[in-house]
Amino acid sequence: MKSLLRIVPVALAVGACWTAGPAAHAQSLVELASMARSYDAPWLAARAQLDAAGSRAEQARAGLLPSAGLAAGVSAARTEVSRPAIELNAPTQQVGVSASQPLYRPANRIVFEQGQRGVDIARAQLDAASQDLLVRVSQAYFDVLAAQDTLAFVQAQKAAVTEQRAFAQRNFEIGTATITDSREAQARFDLVTAQEIAAQNDLLVKRLALDQLVGRSGTAPLPLAQPVQLPALVPNDVNEWVRAAETGQPQVRQATIALDVARLETRKAETGHLPTIDLQAGYAVARNPRGTVTAPHLNQRSTNATVGVALNLPLFAGFAVQNRIKETLSLEDKAAADLDNARRTVAQSARAAFYGVQSGQGQVAALQAAEASSQSALEANQLGYLVGVRINIDVLNAQSQLFQTRRDLAQARYNVLMGSLRLRQAAGTLSDDDLAALSRLTVQ
Repeated sequence: MKSLLRIVPVALAVGACWTAGPAAHAQSLVELASMARSYDAPWLAARAQLDAAGSRAEQARAGLLPSAGLAAGVSAARTEVSRPAIELNAPTQQVGVSASQPLYRPANRIVFEQGQRGVDIARAQLDAASQDLLVRVSQAYFDVLAAQDTLAFVQAQKAAVTEQRAFAQRNFEIGTATITDSREAQARFDLVTAQEIAAQNDLLVKRLALDQLVGRSGTAPLPLAQPVQLPALVPNDVNEWVRAAETGQPQVRQATIALDVARLETRKAETGHLPTIDLQAGYAVARNPRGTVTAPHLNQRSTNATVGVALNLPLFAGFAVQNRIKETLSLEDKAAADLDNARRTVAQSARAAFYGVQSGQGQVAALQAAEASSQSALEANQLGYLVGVRINIDVLNAQSQLFQTRRDLAQARYNVLMGSLRLRQAAGTLSDDDLAALSRLTVQ
Protein backbone atom coordinates (compact mmCIF):
# COMPACT_ATOMS: atom_id res chain seq x y z
CA MET A 1 0.00 0.00 0.00
CA LYS A 2 2.87 2.39 0.70
CA SER A 3 4.19 1.89 -2.83
CA LEU A 4 0.70 2.61 -4.15
CA LEU A 5 0.51 5.89 -2.26
CA ARG A 6 3.96 6.89 -3.48
CA ILE A 7 3.32 6.26 -7.16
CA VAL A 8 1.18 9.36 -7.80
CA PRO A 9 3.66 12.05 -6.68
CA VAL A 10 6.56 10.10 -8.21
CA ALA A 11 4.82 9.90 -11.57
CA LEU A 12 3.94 13.58 -11.44
CA ALA A 13 7.54 14.43 -10.66
CA VAL A 14 8.67 12.38 -13.65
CA GLY A 15 6.13 14.19 -15.84
CA ALA A 16 7.27 17.57 -14.56
CA CYS A 17 10.90 16.73 -15.27
CA TRP A 18 9.94 15.58 -18.79
CA THR A 19 8.18 18.90 -19.35
CA ALA A 20 11.02 21.06 -18.03
CA GLY A 21 13.82 18.91 -19.42
CA PRO A 22 14.49 20.93 -22.59
CA ALA A 23 14.69 24.19 -20.61
CA ALA A 24 18.43 24.45 -21.23
CA HIS A 25 17.74 24.78 -24.98
CA ALA A 26 14.25 26.24 -24.77
CA GLN A 27 13.08 29.65 -25.92
CA SER A 28 11.19 32.27 -23.98
CA LEU A 29 7.97 33.84 -25.18
CA VAL A 30 9.79 37.07 -26.05
CA GLU A 31 12.39 35.21 -28.11
CA LEU A 32 9.76 33.32 -30.08
CA ALA A 33 7.81 36.52 -30.73
CA SER A 34 10.98 38.15 -32.06
CA MET A 35 11.55 35.19 -34.39
CA ALA A 36 7.98 35.38 -35.65
CA ARG A 37 8.25 39.10 -36.40
CA SER A 38 10.89 38.46 -39.05
CA TYR A 39 8.94 35.56 -40.59
CA ASP A 40 5.20 36.10 -40.19
CA ALA A 41 3.62 36.99 -43.54
CA PRO A 42 0.70 39.12 -42.25
CA TRP A 43 3.05 41.28 -40.15
CA LEU A 44 5.53 41.68 -43.01
CA ALA A 45 2.65 42.64 -45.31
CA ALA A 46 1.49 45.32 -42.85
CA ARG A 47 5.05 46.62 -42.62
CA ALA A 48 5.33 46.82 -46.40
CA GLN A 49 1.97 48.59 -46.51
CA LEU A 50 3.33 51.25 -44.13
CA ASP A 51 6.38 51.77 -46.32
CA ALA A 52 4.15 52.08 -49.38
CA ALA A 53 1.93 54.61 -47.60
CA GLY A 54 4.98 56.71 -46.79
CA SER A 55 6.03 56.75 -50.43
CA ARG A 56 2.46 57.56 -51.46
CA ALA A 57 2.45 60.53 -49.10
CA GLU A 58 5.67 61.82 -50.67
CA GLN A 59 4.04 61.51 -54.09
CA ALA A 60 1.25 63.80 -52.87
CA ARG A 61 3.86 66.36 -51.80
CA ALA A 62 4.82 66.75 -55.46
CA GLY A 63 1.68 68.81 -56.03
CA LEU A 64 3.13 71.54 -53.80
CA LEU A 65 6.62 71.61 -55.30
CA PRO A 66 7.86 73.12 -58.56
CA SER A 67 8.09 71.06 -61.70
CA ALA A 68 10.47 71.52 -64.62
CA GLY A 69 10.87 69.97 -68.03
CA LEU A 70 13.31 69.96 -70.91
CA ALA A 71 12.10 69.78 -74.51
CA ALA A 72 14.25 69.44 -77.62
CA GLY A 73 13.58 68.67 -81.22
CA VAL A 74 14.96 68.69 -84.74
CA SER A 75 12.83 69.06 -87.85
CA ALA A 76 13.43 69.52 -91.55
CA ALA A 77 11.18 71.38 -94.01
CA ARG A 78 11.30 71.85 -97.78
CA THR A 79 9.87 75.16 -98.93
CA GLU A 80 9.30 76.28 -102.54
CA VAL A 81 8.20 79.80 -103.47
CA SER A 82 7.40 80.66 -107.10
CA ARG A 83 7.80 84.43 -106.90
CA PRO A 84 10.47 85.22 -106.13
CA ALA A 85 11.81 81.78 -106.95
CA ILE A 86 13.03 80.27 -103.68
CA GLU A 87 13.74 76.67 -102.93
CA LEU A 88 14.81 75.98 -99.37
CA ASN A 89 15.65 72.78 -97.52
CA ALA A 90 15.93 74.17 -94.00
CA PRO A 91 16.33 72.17 -90.78
CA THR A 92 15.16 73.63 -87.47
CA GLN A 93 16.72 72.85 -84.10
CA GLN A 94 14.87 73.70 -80.90
CA VAL A 95 15.59 73.27 -77.20
CA GLY A 96 13.73 74.72 -74.25
CA VAL A 97 13.31 74.55 -70.51
CA SER A 98 9.99 75.22 -68.76
CA ALA A 99 9.13 75.36 -65.06
CA SER A 100 5.98 75.82 -63.03
CA GLN A 101 5.41 76.54 -59.34
CA PRO A 102 1.90 76.20 -57.88
CA LEU A 103 0.99 79.35 -56.01
CA TYR A 104 -2.60 78.62 -55.13
CA ARG A 105 -3.90 75.08 -55.54
CA PRO A 106 -5.98 74.22 -52.47
CA ALA A 107 -6.81 70.75 -53.79
CA ASN A 108 -3.12 69.84 -53.90
CA ARG A 109 -2.67 70.88 -50.27
CA ILE A 110 -5.61 68.70 -49.23
CA VAL A 111 -4.26 65.74 -51.22
CA PHE A 112 -0.99 66.12 -49.32
CA GLU A 113 -2.83 66.12 -45.98
CA GLN A 114 -4.73 62.99 -47.04
CA GLY A 115 -1.41 61.33 -47.84
CA GLN A 116 -0.21 62.01 -44.30
CA ARG A 117 -3.43 60.54 -42.91
CA GLY A 118 -2.81 57.49 -45.08
CA VAL A 119 0.50 56.97 -43.28
CA ASP A 120 -1.31 57.17 -39.94
CA ILE A 121 -3.83 54.55 -41.09
CA ALA A 122 -1.04 52.22 -42.23
CA ARG A 123 0.72 52.71 -38.89
CA ALA A 124 -2.47 51.79 -37.02
CA GLN A 125 -2.81 48.71 -39.23
CA LEU A 126 0.76 47.74 -38.40
CA ASP A 127 0.02 48.16 -34.68
CA ALA A 128 -3.00 45.89 -35.05
CA ALA A 129 -0.92 43.32 -36.95
CA SER A 130 1.81 43.49 -34.27
CA GLN A 131 -0.66 42.90 -31.44
CA ASP A 132 -2.33 40.10 -33.38
CA LEU A 133 1.08 38.49 -33.92
CA LEU A 134 1.85 38.64 -30.19
CA VAL A 135 -1.48 36.98 -29.40
CA ARG A 136 -0.99 34.25 -32.01
CA VAL A 137 2.53 33.47 -30.81
CA SER A 138 1.41 33.42 -27.17
CA GLN A 139 -1.52 31.14 -27.99
CA ALA A 140 0.74 28.71 -29.85
CA TYR A 141 3.27 28.92 -26.99
CA PHE A 142 0.73 28.05 -24.30
CA ASP A 143 -0.90 25.43 -26.52
CA VAL A 144 2.40 23.56 -26.57
CA LEU A 145 2.80 23.89 -22.81
CA ALA A 146 -0.77 22.69 -22.26
CA ALA A 147 -0.20 19.72 -24.56
CA GLN A 148 3.00 18.87 -22.69
CA ASP A 149 1.16 19.05 -19.37
CA THR A 150 -1.64 16.86 -20.69
CA LEU A 151 0.82 14.23 -21.86
CA ALA A 152 2.68 14.36 -18.54
CA PHE A 153 -0.54 13.95 -16.56
CA VAL A 154 -1.71 11.08 -18.78
CA GLN A 155 1.63 9.33 -18.37
CA ALA A 156 1.46 9.84 -14.62
CA GLN A 157 -2.06 8.42 -14.59
CA LYS A 158 -0.88 5.49 -16.67
CA ALA A 159 1.86 4.77 -14.13
CA ALA A 160 -0.66 4.93 -11.30
CA VAL A 161 -3.10 2.64 -13.14
CA THR A 162 -0.26 0.21 -13.86
CA GLU A 163 0.55 0.05 -10.19
CA GLN A 164 -3.12 -0.38 -9.28
CA ARG A 165 -3.45 -3.16 -11.85
CA ALA A 166 -0.43 -4.95 -10.41
CA PHE A 167 -1.83 -4.51 -6.92
CA ALA A 168 -5.18 -5.99 -7.99
CA GLN A 169 -3.43 -8.91 -9.70
CA ARG A 170 -1.44 -9.71 -6.56
CA ASN A 171 -4.60 -9.61 -4.45
CA PHE A 172 -6.31 -11.94 -6.90
CA GLU A 173 -3.42 -14.36 -6.78
CA ILE A 174 -3.49 -14.55 -3.02
CA GLY A 175 -7.28 -14.82 -3.03
CA THR A 176 -8.22 -11.50 -1.40
CA ALA A 177 -9.80 -10.03 -4.56
CA THR A 178 -11.78 -11.20 -7.56
CA ILE A 179 -10.76 -11.26 -11.20
CA THR A 180 -13.11 -8.30 -11.72
CA ASP A 181 -10.64 -5.95 -10.04
CA SER A 182 -7.84 -7.01 -12.37
CA ARG A 183 -10.01 -6.68 -15.45
CA GLU A 184 -11.26 -3.23 -14.41
CA ALA A 185 -7.67 -2.10 -13.97
CA GLN A 186 -6.75 -3.56 -17.37
CA ALA A 187 -9.65 -1.74 -19.02
CA ARG A 188 -8.63 1.54 -17.43
CA PHE A 189 -5.01 0.92 -18.49
CA ASP A 190 -6.08 0.40 -22.09
CA LEU A 191 -8.14 3.60 -21.98
CA VAL A 192 -5.24 5.62 -20.58
CA THR A 193 -2.94 4.17 -23.23
CA ALA A 194 -5.29 5.42 -25.92
CA GLN A 195 -5.35 8.83 -24.22
CA GLU A 196 -1.57 8.86 -24.16
CA ILE A 197 -1.39 8.23 -27.92
CA ALA A 198 -3.87 11.06 -28.53
CA ALA A 199 -1.91 13.39 -26.22
CA GLN A 200 1.35 12.60 -28.02
CA ASN A 201 -0.23 13.37 -31.38
CA ASP A 202 -1.76 16.59 -30.06
CA LEU A 203 1.62 17.70 -28.72
CA LEU A 204 3.25 17.00 -32.09
CA VAL A 205 0.61 19.06 -33.91
CA LYS A 206 0.90 21.96 -31.47
CA ARG A 207 4.68 22.00 -31.82
CA LEU A 208 4.45 22.00 -35.60
CA ALA A 209 2.02 24.93 -35.43
CA LEU A 210 4.47 26.90 -33.28
CA ASP A 211 7.36 26.00 -35.59
CA GLN A 212 5.43 27.22 -38.60
CA LEU A 213 4.49 30.47 -36.89
CA VAL A 214 8.03 31.44 -35.90
CA GLY A 215 9.77 29.95 -38.95
CA ARG A 216 12.01 27.63 -36.98
CA SER A 217 11.89 23.90 -36.36
CA GLY A 218 12.41 22.23 -33.02
CA THR A 219 11.05 25.05 -30.85
CA ALA A 220 10.77 24.27 -27.14
CA PRO A 221 8.86 26.79 -25.00
CA LEU A 222 10.05 27.41 -21.48
CA PRO A 223 7.50 25.95 -19.01
CA LEU A 224 5.95 27.98 -16.21
CA ALA A 225 7.86 28.00 -12.95
CA GLN A 226 6.25 26.04 -10.11
CA PRO A 227 4.33 27.01 -8.12
CA VAL A 228 2.57 29.26 -10.64
CA GLN A 229 1.81 32.77 -9.42
CA LEU A 230 -0.75 34.34 -11.73
CA PRO A 231 -0.40 38.13 -11.99
CA ALA A 232 -3.20 40.31 -10.73
CA LEU A 233 -5.37 42.19 -13.23
CA VAL A 234 -4.39 45.88 -13.17
CA PRO A 235 -6.45 48.02 -13.35
CA ASN A 236 -9.26 45.95 -11.92
CA ASP A 237 -11.97 48.22 -13.36
CA VAL A 238 -13.79 47.32 -16.55
CA ASN A 239 -14.61 50.97 -17.30
CA GLU A 240 -10.94 51.92 -17.51
CA TRP A 241 -10.31 49.13 -20.03
CA VAL A 242 -13.32 50.24 -22.05
CA ARG A 243 -12.13 53.86 -22.11
CA ALA A 244 -8.70 52.75 -23.25
CA ALA A 245 -10.23 50.65 -26.00
CA GLU A 246 -12.48 53.47 -27.25
CA THR A 247 -9.51 55.81 -27.68
CA GLY A 248 -6.38 53.76 -28.38
CA GLN A 249 -7.51 50.54 -30.03
CA PRO A 250 -6.06 50.34 -33.58
CA GLN A 251 -9.48 49.64 -35.06
CA VAL A 252 -10.83 52.85 -33.52
CA ARG A 253 -7.76 54.79 -34.60
CA GLN A 254 -8.21 53.64 -38.18
CA ALA A 255 -11.87 54.63 -38.16
CA THR A 256 -11.06 58.04 -36.65
CA ILE A 257 -8.45 58.76 -39.30
CA ALA A 258 -10.78 57.50 -42.01
CA LEU A 259 -13.34 60.10 -40.86
CA ASP A 260 -10.67 62.81 -41.11
CA VAL A 261 -9.84 61.64 -44.63
CA ALA A 262 -13.54 61.75 -45.58
CA ARG A 263 -13.82 65.32 -44.29
CA LEU A 264 -10.73 66.32 -46.26
CA GLU A 265 -12.30 64.72 -49.33
CA THR A 266 -15.32 67.00 -48.89
CA ARG A 267 -13.06 70.03 -48.65
CA LYS A 268 -11.23 68.91 -51.77
CA ALA A 269 -14.50 68.56 -53.66
CA GLU A 270 -15.47 72.10 -52.63
CA THR A 271 -12.28 73.45 -54.23
CA GLY A 272 -13.75 72.57 -57.62
CA HIS A 273 -15.23 76.09 -57.70
CA LEU A 274 -11.97 77.81 -56.73
CA PRO A 275 -9.34 79.23 -59.08
CA THR A 276 -5.79 77.96 -59.40
CA ILE A 277 -2.74 80.17 -59.78
CA ASP A 278 0.65 79.01 -61.03
CA LEU A 279 3.94 80.77 -61.57
CA GLN A 280 5.32 79.75 -64.94
CA ALA A 281 8.69 80.39 -66.57
CA GLY A 282 10.36 79.22 -69.74
CA TYR A 283 13.46 79.63 -71.83
CA ALA A 284 13.72 78.36 -75.42
CA VAL A 285 16.40 78.48 -78.12
CA ALA A 286 15.65 77.92 -81.83
CA ARG A 287 18.32 77.61 -84.54
CA ASN A 288 17.93 77.60 -88.32
CA PRO A 289 21.38 76.83 -89.76
CA ARG A 290 20.20 77.32 -93.36
CA GLY A 291 17.96 80.26 -92.77
CA THR A 292 14.26 80.73 -93.29
CA VAL A 293 12.01 81.71 -96.15
CA THR A 294 12.34 85.37 -95.26
CA ALA A 295 16.08 85.12 -94.82
CA PRO A 296 17.39 82.17 -96.83
CA HIS A 297 20.91 80.85 -96.46
CA LEU A 298 21.38 82.85 -93.28
CA ASN A 299 22.30 81.04 -90.07
CA GLN A 300 19.77 82.24 -87.54
CA ARG A 301 19.49 81.72 -83.81
CA SER A 302 16.68 83.03 -81.65
CA THR A 303 16.01 82.88 -77.94
CA ASN A 304 12.76 83.34 -76.05
CA ALA A 305 12.46 83.80 -72.25
CA THR A 306 9.08 84.04 -70.54
CA VAL A 307 7.87 84.42 -66.97
CA GLY A 308 4.35 84.99 -65.76
CA VAL A 309 1.42 84.00 -63.62
CA ALA A 310 -1.34 81.78 -64.99
CA LEU A 311 -4.87 82.01 -63.54
CA ASN A 312 -7.46 79.31 -64.20
CA LEU A 313 -11.02 79.93 -62.96
CA PRO A 314 -13.61 77.18 -63.52
CA LEU A 315 -16.98 78.59 -64.53
CA PHE A 316 -19.27 75.62 -65.17
CA ALA A 317 -18.63 71.86 -65.19
CA GLY A 318 -22.10 70.45 -65.74
CA PHE A 319 -22.94 70.27 -61.99
CA ALA A 320 -20.11 67.75 -61.49
CA VAL A 321 -18.69 69.71 -58.55
CA GLN A 322 -22.05 69.99 -56.77
CA ASN A 323 -22.77 66.29 -57.13
CA ARG A 324 -19.24 65.40 -56.03
CA ILE A 325 -19.78 67.42 -52.85
CA LYS A 326 -23.05 65.56 -52.18
CA GLU A 327 -21.21 62.25 -52.63
CA THR A 328 -18.40 63.15 -50.23
CA LEU A 329 -20.87 64.37 -47.60
CA SER A 330 -22.61 60.98 -47.73
CA LEU A 331 -19.25 59.21 -47.47
CA GLU A 332 -18.46 61.42 -44.48
CA ASP A 333 -21.66 60.25 -42.78
CA LYS A 334 -20.68 56.66 -43.53
CA ALA A 335 -17.22 57.17 -41.99
CA ALA A 336 -18.82 58.65 -38.86
CA ALA A 337 -21.13 55.64 -38.57
CA ASP A 338 -18.17 53.28 -39.04
CA LEU A 339 -16.36 55.08 -36.21
CA ASP A 340 -19.36 54.69 -33.88
CA ASN A 341 -19.57 51.00 -34.77
CA ALA A 342 -15.84 50.52 -34.15
CA ARG A 343 -16.08 52.11 -30.72
CA ARG A 344 -19.07 49.97 -29.75
CA THR A 345 -17.36 46.83 -31.03
CA VAL A 346 -14.10 47.37 -29.15
CA ALA A 347 -15.96 48.37 -26.00
CA GLN A 348 -17.91 45.11 -26.08
CA SER A 349 -14.72 43.15 -26.78
CA ALA A 350 -12.98 44.81 -23.84
CA ARG A 351 -15.86 44.01 -21.50
CA ALA A 352 -16.02 40.40 -22.66
CA ALA A 353 -12.25 39.98 -22.28
CA PHE A 354 -12.27 41.59 -18.81
CA TYR A 355 -15.03 39.38 -17.46
CA GLY A 356 -13.40 36.38 -19.13
CA VAL A 357 -10.22 36.99 -17.15
CA GLN A 358 -12.19 37.39 -13.94
CA SER A 359 -14.08 34.17 -14.63
CA GLY A 360 -10.82 32.38 -15.39
CA GLN A 361 -9.32 33.52 -12.12
CA GLY A 362 -12.36 32.17 -10.30
CA GLN A 363 -12.05 28.85 -12.12
CA VAL A 364 -8.38 28.58 -11.14
CA ALA A 365 -9.27 29.11 -7.46
CA ALA A 366 -12.08 26.56 -7.68
CA LEU A 367 -9.91 23.98 -9.42
CA GLN A 368 -7.16 24.44 -6.86
CA ALA A 369 -9.67 23.57 -4.16
CA ALA A 370 -10.96 20.69 -6.28
CA GLU A 371 -7.40 19.38 -6.69
CA ALA A 372 -6.92 19.23 -2.93
CA SER A 373 -10.30 17.53 -2.52
CA SER A 374 -9.56 15.03 -5.30
CA GLN A 375 -6.22 14.18 -3.69
CA SER A 376 -7.92 13.55 -0.35
CA ALA A 377 -10.61 11.47 -2.06
CA LEU A 378 -8.00 9.33 -3.80
CA GLU A 379 -6.14 8.67 -0.59
CA ALA A 380 -9.41 7.80 1.18
CA ASN A 381 -10.40 5.38 -1.60
CA GLN A 382 -6.97 3.76 -1.57
CA LEU A 383 -7.23 3.25 2.16
CA GLY A 384 -10.80 2.00 1.83
CA TYR A 385 -9.74 -0.48 -0.85
CA LEU A 386 -6.98 -1.72 1.44
CA VAL A 387 -9.38 -2.41 4.28
CA GLY A 388 -12.07 -3.80 1.99
CA VAL A 389 -14.75 -1.07 2.10
CA ARG A 390 -13.96 0.19 -1.41
CA ILE A 391 -13.58 -1.69 -4.67
CA ASN A 392 -10.95 -1.31 -7.31
CA ILE A 393 -13.10 0.79 -9.65
CA ASP A 394 -13.50 3.38 -6.90
CA VAL A 395 -9.74 3.85 -6.74
CA LEU A 396 -9.45 4.01 -10.52
CA ASN A 397 -12.21 6.62 -10.72
CA ALA A 398 -10.59 8.68 -7.99
CA GLN A 399 -7.26 8.58 -9.85
CA SER A 400 -8.94 9.64 -13.07
CA GLN A 401 -10.73 12.49 -11.29
CA LEU A 402 -7.50 13.76 -9.74
CA PHE A 403 -5.55 13.81 -13.00
CA GLN A 404 -8.47 15.36 -14.89
CA THR A 405 -8.66 18.10 -12.27
CA ARG A 406 -4.94 18.78 -12.52
CA ARG A 407 -5.15 18.90 -16.29
CA ASP A 408 -8.08 21.31 -16.11
CA LEU A 409 -6.24 23.46 -13.57
CA ALA A 410 -3.17 23.75 -15.81
CA GLN A 411 -5.37 24.66 -18.80
CA ALA A 412 -7.28 27.23 -16.71
CA ARG A 413 -4.02 28.94 -15.77
CA TYR A 414 -3.00 29.20 -19.42
CA ASN A 415 -6.44 30.54 -20.25
CA VAL A 416 -6.07 33.28 -17.65
CA LEU A 417 -2.68 34.30 -19.03
CA MET A 418 -4.03 34.33 -22.59
CA GLY A 419 -7.13 36.18 -21.43
CA SER A 420 -4.99 38.95 -19.97
CA LEU A 421 -3.19 39.33 -23.31
CA ARG A 422 -6.46 39.39 -25.24
CA LEU A 423 -7.79 42.02 -22.85
CA ARG A 424 -4.79 44.22 -23.58
CA GLN A 425 -5.25 43.60 -27.28
CA ALA A 426 -8.90 44.64 -26.97
CA ALA A 427 -7.75 47.83 -25.23
CA GLY A 428 -5.03 48.42 -27.83
CA THR A 429 -2.22 48.42 -25.28
CA LEU A 430 -0.62 45.02 -25.89
CA SER A 431 3.16 45.28 -26.34
CA ASP A 432 6.38 43.33 -25.97
CA ASP A 433 6.55 44.44 -22.33
CA ASP A 434 3.45 42.36 -21.58
CA LEU A 435 5.14 39.30 -23.07
CA ALA A 436 8.27 40.04 -21.06
CA ALA A 437 6.16 40.08 -17.88
CA LEU A 438 4.79 36.63 -18.72
CA SER A 439 8.27 35.37 -19.56
CA ARG A 440 9.30 36.13 -16.00
CA LEU A 441 6.78 33.51 -14.86
CA THR A 442 8.62 30.76 -16.74
CA VAL A 443 11.62 28.66 -15.73
CA GLN A 444 14.72 30.82 -16.07
